[in-house]
Amino acid sequence: MARKRLPPLNWLRAFEVSAKHLNFTQASYELSLTQAAVSHQVKGLEAYLGVLLFKRLPRGLELTQEGKAYIPVVSQAINKLIGATDELFGSNSSKPLIIKVNLVYFLNYLAPRLNDFITQYPEINLNIVSNIWSEDGEKDFHFDIRHGEGCWTDVYFDRITWDKLLPVCHPICVNGKEPPSSPNQLNNYQLLHVIGYRSGWQHWLDQSGFHHIDVSGGIRLDTLASAMRLAEVGVGIALGRSSLIHEAVKEGRLLIPFKQEIATNEAFYLISRPTTFENPDAITFRNWILSQVTNSDLKDLQC
Repeated sequence: MARKRLPPLNWLRAFEVSAKHLNFTQASYELSLTQAAVSHQVKGLEAYLGVLLFKRLPRGLELTQEGKAYIPVVSQAINKLIGATDELFGSNSSKPLIIKVNLVYFLNYLAPRLNDFITQYPEINLNIVSNIWSEDGEKDFHFDIRHGEGCWTDVYFDRITWDKLLPVCHPICVNGKEPPSSPNQLNNYQLLHVIGYRSGWQHWLDQSGFHHIDVSGGIRLDTLASAMRLAEVGVGIALGRSSLIHEAVKEGRLLIPFKQEIATNEAFYLISRPTTFENPDAITFRNWILSQVTNSDLKDLQC
């Protein structure tokens, strides 16, 4: 069975607004049309449907039985169309900023601060995609928050952390015993290694003067997020980055057992493409995240 063709949308809209006001003149104000144009469109709809939708009264309108039955369907359809149009194309629904972000940075640095951005800029929509190791060939993003030494080509980048390496562990129990009080005790604990980071346990021990500690054992993981989580639950000792451990230490989830802190050339960077800043929202986000950067990540940490 062939579907009957829909009546023109402007006729349906004229009917819906007229039913709301029960007055063609008031409807004409809302629709920015003349009273005659609204009346003409409603008459066109009635002729198309073959029924009267209103009773014309001396001082207004009254819905007929057919009009009362039809108006909920028309109103619902128009409201759905308005909502979908606004969601997809409206001024409050601009295309989102696509931000790829290293997972450990997101969990431990960006997430605790993100509400500040949302509060300041509620009109900016974000599409956040967490990643573990970045795929250099992927181009569908405005920003990519990446860990490395700042040696990339064909992209712009801003350094957003200046990290120091610090061992971190559960504040009470590590591998079934109290946390170590000296790096000399590390051979008695499970070390948590992260694959892919240049500055690891061997670097920290060499720079701290504890060359004799054996780092060949322990658990190897592919993300710092995994290592820090294992440290939180007492499985071993991880080598944390100062920018990432602030919240966990402050909340008592992690302990820094030693005072030795070693600088690293590795850092997190805000990567952008040549076309990124054609979007004014991207400029806003870059300015905001740079305002969060501090060179004294350890100022509130207690060793």
